[in-house]
Amino acid sequence: MEISKQIEKAKKGNQVAFTFLLDYYWNEVYGFMLKRTENETTAEDITIETFSKAFDKIATYNSEYQFNTWLISIAKNVHIDLIRKKKSSLFIEITDEQDQTAYNIADTTPSAEDVLITEQNLSQLLQFIKELKPHYQEVIQLRYFQEMSYQEIANKIGEPLSNVKIKLLRAKKLLSEIIQNRR
Repeated sequence: MEISKQIEKAKKGNQVAFTFLLDYYWNEVYGFMLKRTENETTAEDITIETFSKAFDKIATYNSEYQFNTWLISIAKNVHIDLIRKKKSSLFIEITDEQDQTAYNIADTTPSAEDVLITEQNLSQLLQFIKELKPHYQEVIQLRYFQEMSYQEIANKIGEPLSNVKIKLLRAKKLLSEIIQNRR
């Protein structure tokens, strides 16, 4: 089956496989969280963190279970953690150690989305970027216009490195869809 092949590739660190899994399961995880939270921003944040955690721990995935079931259980735990944090209102500093263990999603070779994005003329590209949600606009702007590294972006927006990687993958996917729909 296609999914199991992609999971195996992802376990070996293949970025194309990570992107495939992110795209394939995004709507299911996001839709599930949207029903639970009834808040688009919260659902999106939880979904980003879910994929971040899943990719960090993909080596521990047990193929006896459906991959989407595994993702949903991670999402539920992320949501529970979020509720606990809100209730206790304690702001726990994210340590550098967590960032260093973030799954290394390589970003050296340009993806199909990268190629499509770079082919656009600047004024048109800026118009397309404005159609993205603000937090996606921000990471695209920092990465492509300020040419910051993933780590610099993580430091600037105060999020774990793995979340930044997932946000950028998602932002590029959404931006490439906008570009394709305008052609």
